[in-house]
Amino acid sequence: MATTAHPPAPLGSAPRFGMGWVTWRQHRAALAGACGVLGLMIGYMLVTGLHMRSALSSLGLDTCHPLTAARCAAAVGVFNGDYDVWRNNGLVLMQVVPLFVGVFTGAPLLARELETGTFRFAWTQGTGRTRWVIAKLVLVAAAVTVAAGATSLTLSWWVAPFFAQGWSLMAPNVFALTGIVFPAWALIAFALGAFAGVAIRRTVPAMAAAMVAWAGLAIATATFLRWRYQAAITVKALGHGAATVPARAWAHIRWTGPHGGPVNMQALHALLFSAKGATATTSALQARLARSGYTEWISYQPESRFWHFQLIEGGWLLALALLLGAATVWLVRHRAA
Repeated sequence: MATTAHPPAPLGSAPRFGMGWVTWRQHRAALAGACGVLGLMIGYMLVTGLHMRSALSSLGLDTCHPLTAARCAAAVGVFNGDYDVWRNNGLVLMQVVPLFVGVFTGAPLLARELETGTFRFAWTQGTGRTRWVIAKLVLVAAAVTVAAGATSLTLSWWVAPFFAQGWSLMAPNVFALTGIVFPAWALIAFALGAFAGVAIRRTVPAMAAAMVAWAGLAIATATFLRWRYQAAITVKALGHGAATVPARAWAHIRWTGPHGGPVNMQALHALLFSAKGATATTSALQARLARSGYTEWISYQPESRFWHFQLIEGGWLLALALLLGAATVWLVRHRAA
């Protein structure tokens, strides 16, 4: 019986899952470093989180509900005195973790091969430039995002004792570290690094450019954009028609003067702490301000909007990361040869 001969595979063609294996082999050190940083962060939170829960039990706070009650105040003061440094320093350091994890994996991903010229060899092994860049971007981005997501879940558990004291999930120093936003910021750092790597073709300058771009985006989001995802609720804080602000809301305070315009805060401070009123009670100071025509207003975002804001921020960060990824592929196809 005659047999049908199958044509031999092209010399050097990539086997099934070949690009995945090659990507892992080439970038396992960077991935191990990123996962190591996130692993250290998770380890820190596990150790200190268990320590904090042990302290809550020894102080009797695990049976004192709510923690904001007056009878819990003394024990809460002791707990905060012991762990405020852990909490404050930890949250500050964690803000920049997505930046370093994303940029240090994204920027060298393509820039190193473009810088050294090894990409030409990869394209002669049966792997076209489009498949080459997409495989690298997708596989490494997925690994970074999943690891960052696990870190975000651990952080939500870690800060739970402070939420019980009235902290808000909407607080700027917490919002970016929880939910889907933390992995989204890691992903956008990776996308910025990869795009800068292809555009600049040098690893170190690409890292620097991506860091600057990420920092500018993060600062603009935290100080301007995030507050405007949904119109804030504004209420009068004192006097006739005053309303109560919900607990654990993200609030901004402003004052208006006798003519309804913004108040010069230096003038307001001088009025509050003039020699005549230096020892006045809070209610007396408030009464004086009311008589002088000053009004305090509170604008707030209730904590019930947390997941709404998370979805908005995570959504536009994902869209931007996809656009950067598409731009990176386009640059490789048209400029890397």
